[in-house]
Amino acid sequence: MSKALVIYLMAGAETPALAEAAVAGGADIVEIGFPFSDPLADGPVIRAAAEKALAAGMRTKQCLECLRQTRARVGDTPLVPMTYASLLEAYGWQRFEADARAAGATSFIIADTAAGSRRELKRIQLVAPTSTDERIALAASETDGWLYLVTLTGTTGARTQLSDALAGLAARARALTQVPLYAGFGISTPEQARAAADLTDGIVVGSRAVSVAEEGPEALEEYVASLRAALDA
Repeated sequence: MSKALVIYLMAGAETPALAEAAVAGGADIVEIGFPFSDPLADGPVIRAAAEKALAAGMRTKQCLECLRQTRARVGDTPLVPMTYASLLEAYGWQRFEADARAAGATSFIIADTAAGSRRELKRIQLVAPTSTDERIALAASETDGWLYLVTLTGTTGARTQLSDALAGLAARARALTQVPLYAGFGISTPEQARAAADLTDGIVVGSRAVSVAEEGPEALEEYVASLRAALDA
C-alpha cells in the first residue's frame, strides 16, 4: 500500500498555487497553517512564516478565502487547516468549523487542544513520545481518519536525523489502535521520509516544505516529487 504524504504550507497569497504544485509532485494531503502569534508547537521556520503571513494581513477571514481558493485548484485532495485554540476562541468554534468546511476543509488540526476536550470539533489528534498509552488510546478513539505521531519532544523543524523516539511511539500506537499512523516533526529529506514511512502509514513534512516553497511552485513540486519517490521505492 502506498504511503501517505502530507505537505504543510502556511496560508498566504501564493498558497493555492503552491498547494497545486505539491499535489502535482505527489502530495496526498495538504495541511494549511492558519497563522497565530504564539505558535507553541512550531519551530523557527514556521514561526517566521506565520509572522510574515500576519504582517501581510492573513487573519481568519483571509485564511478561509485562501482555503477556498486552494480547494478550487486541488480538486478532491484533502485540505486540513492547522492552527491553535485561541484563534477558534476568538472566531467561535462552531462558526469556524462551518465556515472552514464550506471553504473546503476536510478535517482540522488544533495543535494545543488535547483529545478529550472540545469533542464537538472532529479533528486529527496528535500524540507524542511522552504520551501515555491511555492518552494514545483516547486520541486514537477520537481522531479523524489518522493519528498524528509527533516524532520528538519539542517544536517543528528540520533535523539532521530521524528521531529515535518514533519507533517506540509507533509500536505502542500500533498495539492500541488500527487507525492509520502518520509521523511528523523533524522529517525533511527523502531518506528520513523513507525511514519514517517504514514505521508508519504516512509522513507529514512541514518546515522544509515551507522553506522550499519560498523558492516557488516549481521548486516545491520537485521537492515533493523527491519525497514521493522515496516513499514509493
